[in-house]
Amino acid sequence: MMPKLSIVLLVFAAMAMAKANDTSLPMRVQSVLNLRTLPDDTLSIYIEDLDSGEVVLRWHDQVPRNPGSTIKLVTTLVALDVLGPTYSWQTDVYALGEIEDGRLHGDLLIKGRGDPFLVTERMWQLLRRVRQAGILNIDGDLLIDDSYFDVASHDPGAFDRQPLRAYNVAPNALLVNFKVIRYWFEAEPDTNSVRVWLDPPLKNLSVDNRLSLAPGRCRGYQRGITISANEAVDRITFSGVFPSGCRRYAMDRTALSHNEFAFGLFMSLWHEAGGGFSGGWKNVTTPQGVEPLIEFESMPLADVIARVNKHSNNVMARQLLYTLSAEVLGEPGTEDGGRKVVIDWLDKNGLASSNLAFENGAGLSREVRMTAEEMGAILRFAWRQPYMPEYVSSLSLAGLDGTLTHRFVNTTLSGNAHLKTGSLDHVTAIAGYLQARSGRRFGVVTMQNHNDVHRGPGEEVQEALLQWLYEQ
Repeated sequence: MMPKLSIVLLVFAAMAMAKANDTSLPMRVQSVLNLRTLPDDTLSIYIEDLDSGEVVLRWHDQVPRNPGSTIKLVTTLVALDVLGPTYSWQTDVYALGEIEDGRLHGDLLIKGRGDPFLVTERMWQLLRRVRQAGILNIDGDLLIDDSYFDVASHDPGAFDRQPLRAYNVAPNALLVNFKVIRYWFEAEPDTNSVRVWLDPPLKNLSVDNRLSLAPGRCRGYQRGITISANEAVDRITFSGVFPSGCRRYAMDRTALSHNEFAFGLFMSLWHEAGGGFSGGWKNVTTPQGVEPLIEFESMPLADVIARVNKHSNNVMARQLLYTLSAEVLGEPGTEDGGRKVVIDWLDKNGLASSNLAFENGAGLSREVRMTAEEMGAILRFAWRQPYMPEYVSSLSLAGLDGTLTHRFVNTTLSGNAHLKTGSLDHVTAIAGYLQARSGRRFGVVTMQNHNDVHRGPGEEVQEALLQWLYEQ
């Protein structure tokens, strides 16, 4: 006969197993699914109490699904663990010639090393350092070395036939301003025309403004603007009818090749500061034995991942993947190399899975797959690391910033959850950390893949789940 103590232990074990494999959803979640006619099996949930380790709710948590941009949680965690929160990128500037009386008698060379956030303001600071080094005029050309990354041929329209969208930009060792222009449009009723200007202004990019002005309120898809480009993407055409009710409207789109963009921004900023330059640009590799005139450091990795996760920046996430490849496996960094680093890291830390299809590290893929349970394990691992505060603070704060600025506003969830969102056509996901009313802290993951779930129903399911969890 089995001892009474053993029987009691078995009963408790069975109860714990039953709770961990709960087959019922919270009523409010089930209600949303029923209302929106969403099949129960399209949804995966994994929720864990971070202090006790108790699995509070699991629902189809071992089904591989497309997690959308929540996969960035893996990329940024591996980067934090491998490179460290204070890691920084370096952009080197070389003067290939003598500097005399403020004039460089030769070429200026810029070597990129993958800085994901070399935006216009940072580029201005870099060129200010060049002027402080005694160069006001440049007799030669601008030379660009982007050999630190080896980026395969990239079709920016392959994902969704939107080649000018910022989220489709490919990585580059000298990524400048994400290769994105902000186009501003302003109605000018006095002349019955539409004014268009660029930020930043690039002299090697031309704009053909064919917009007409018509009475109307400021609404409609892209405010009636159609944008197109020639094959070289150095001539942008705007056509359509712009409503007079729009005093100002902004549109972010890509332009040029990476190095042509860098050259255009260099010319704009250099001339704006009063510098002299009339040369062209060339793609080169840095000569052996030359020392950089300037070593320009990026912001630290901890600040970079906040921009990756809070704003779901795809190209920055991809820059991290290439950087991991270059740092761990050697130059040049590649996407395949970055994937290998991530998979090896997962294996080393007991997080590997045959379900994982990682792709490009940003989530901009129809093929990426992961289970909710596996994402929960990522959150659990990060929670126990010394850099946990940097990781958690890189996520959007519910109702306050990032991709959650306009979600959960004026609800009990506002300010009580750090979450990463993910959304593609027919995909919604959310993953991160929530502090309940009781003070308990949870790691929460939900993924849903179903036709048109991204058009609103998926967010309703997420809010119902998070509101339920907040009350636990």
